[in-house]
Amino acid sequence: MVAGRRVSIVDPTAGVTRDRVSTELELPPLKKDGPARWCEIVDTGGFGIYSSDDTVNPLTADVERQIQFAVGEAEVIFFVVDAHDGVTPLDEQVARLLRKRAEHQKVILIANKVDSSRFESVTYEMMRLGFGEPLRVSATTQRGKRELLELLNDRLGEAGEATDHVETEMKLAIVGKRNAGKSTLVNALAGSERVIASEVAGTTRDSVDVRFELEGRSFTAIDTAGVRKRKSVDGDIEYYSLHRALRAVRRADVVMLLIDATVAVSQVDKKLGQEINEHFKPCVIVVNKWDLVADDLTPEDYLEHLSGQLKGLDYCPIVFVSAKERERIQDAILTACDLFEQAGERVGTGELNRIMQEILTRRGPSSKLGKVAKIYYVTQPAVHPPTIAMFVNNPDLFDHNYQRYLMNQVRANLPFKEVPIKLLIRARKRRDLDAEVEI
Repeated sequence: MVAGRRVSIVDPTAGVTRDRVSTELELPPLKKDGPARWCEIVDTGGFGIYSSDDTVNPLTADVERQIQFAVGEAEVIFFVVDAHDGVTPLDEQVARLLRKRAEHQKVILIANKVDSSRFESVTYEMMRLGFGEPLRVSATTQRGKRELLELLNDRLGEAGEATDHVETEMKLAIVGKRNAGKSTLVNALAGSERVIASEVAGTTRDSVDVRFELEGRSFTAIDTAGVRKRKSVDGDIEYYSLHRALRAVRRADVVMLLIDATVAVSQVDKKLGQEINEHFKPCVIVVNKWDLVADDLTPEDYLEHLSGQLKGLDYCPIVFVSAKERERIQDAILTACDLFEQAGERVGTGELNRIMQEILTRRGPSSKLGKVAKIYYVTQPAVHPPTIAMFVNNPDLFDHNYQRYLMNQVRANLPFKEVPIKLLIRARKRRDLDAEVEI
């Protein structure tokens, strides 16, 4: 509701949100003609989550520790109570926690799901929680949204902690199958327990954006839910988790494909590799838990194994790390930075045309009909990903095998050695005659 878009997974099942899921929110200026301000909104897990058999969920302590971290760091706290349920024992427990750990003026009591006037009378009993009269809202109908944002703006103004918006240099999606160590890696980057790292499969459900800095540069790491085979996806929550992980790949500048060194490369790893390829995303293959197998395997042996399993990613750099021991994490980030810079390189039209002509002269496409392939003009219309457009006499002559050969040659001669290249092959149209020069 506050963010104006879907940030966290929303589902009736208790305990869906586990980590601290955050997004940035633009606030109006405090003074007329003043600059806009930005704040970070953090959604926490529910206090007191239980399993389907009403036993305490094994992640309850982790979720509640994340809540306490969020309370300790926040300038303003939204204490949300369900108007349909009224004040419950868990609400009273949360109120005691807030009175103990937070300054009273930081807390805004919110009565949610006040969809009609018949629920307003119920909200008065919430005053016994000790935080005054609640603000009545409805997240589904957007009731009370403007009042909530105005109150947030005022409280942040009093706190004096609203900050200017700062763009990160690079968005880094961390993807992999379950228990590959993604959350452990994110915590290593953040330098704190920013997300829950657990041996319980499927712990992470949302995609969690975590900011971190390295050598004076600012980055956003996107921790994603562990992916498993589509036929194994069980229920709406896992379905949304899967699609958020895949969406994280699409919105990232660089992807880290995390491979668990202690188990064989799986179909899930291969599927993620295909997804990365399809969206032309620069990729660092990060082999995690290397400390557990280093005595039995050499990097050379494992590289040979990977090359046969992750076809299509043979140009991607590989880094061996231990997220738990925080070994070679910085190397992986610096490699990702290098890929980001490669994907932003631009090559002049003259050099592109010269190199393509040399490649075509050495080896052109073969044709059973004896037709000769000609490249009339080559240009690079875009970066991220590097995009090369070729205008030719007959696109059908440039089959898949020749395109692979062409890309290998381009990587050998241009500054795109470790990043995907988007190749566009078009027939030259009559209107292009004046603009293009035959090479």
